[in-house]
Amino acid sequence: MAFFGKVLNQQLVLLLLVLVGLIVKKLRILNRESEKAVSSLLVNVLLPCNIIQSFLGEITISAEFVKSCILAVLIAACIQIVSVFASKLLFHRFSQEKQAILRYGLICSNSSFVGMPIAETLYGSLGVLYTSLFQIPIRFTMWTAGLSLFTNVNKKDAFKKLATHPCIVSIFIGIVLMLTRVELLPKFLGDTVYSISKTTVPISMITVGSIMADADVKSLFSKSILYYTAVRLIAFPLLVYGALKLLHTEALLVNIAVIMTAMPAGASTSILAEKYDGDAQYAAQLTFVSTLCSIVTIPVISLLFT
Repeated sequence: MAFFGKVLNQQLVLLLLVLVGLIVKKLRILNRESEKAVSSLLVNVLLPCNIIQSFLGEITISAEFVKSCILAVLIAACIQIVSVFASKLLFHRFSQEKQAILRYGLICSNSSFVGMPIAETLYGSLGVLYTSLFQIPIRFTMWTAGLSLFTNVNKKDAFKKLATHPCIVSIFIGIVLMLTRVELLPKFLGDTVYSISKTTVPISMITVGSIMADADVKSLFSKSILYYTAVRLIAFPLLVYGALKLLHTEALLVNIAVIMTAMPAGASTSILAEKYDGDAQYAAQLTFVSTLCSIVTIPVISLLFT
């Protein structure tokens, strides 16, 4: 129960940060343009620094650790493959426009903005490291199967986006720094990376709250959104937990995999819907409801780890 209390406390902290984001958006301290600028800052600067910092911790590099890192990527890849096929099966009865949003929401969760802060709070730098490795398959499906739900995908462009994405590049920078065990970063630079990484949690959650402020509260809890939320936040993580337990997977990898799978719909759901003339309002509602419900479901799911 101590672990449950820790997760619940973290979720309540995140809830308050999300509420701050809602308030500043309603007060017009943040608007659509500044929101996009902050999101860009997060993706291009804050999250990469957070990832690099996770590789600079006191980690003992052993054959077992390398095996765990490879296994983390493989588990994430399997989860993404299942999500692509399951999304088609689970949401086929909905309209084409809603189906695209529901399927994308299952394929691409908010594992960066929400998942990484939770992993860091619960498991420290090692949690961020494993979560970062989980991002590789997630980013790949985001720009291939995910993006194809809204528009045609050029395979060459998709690979280029994956290879040059700041979060992916920062993973490889972190790996080099970790493996060399040489002080490649001067102290002032290392301290700067550390300072920037510490801003990731509050700014990411305030940004989520700002995005959620655009949701239409009148029709939030529609049947399709509640159905998606149950699948995304409860059924999917329980399936992953059961499968990994049967395979006798390392406990920390199981916990990280389940937490990442239990994340709500990503903010990019509404961003892509708006960009490609989809139902952006419905996408915002999906993000809002799943994020709101995750404040309850993630602590409950965490009881599996105790």
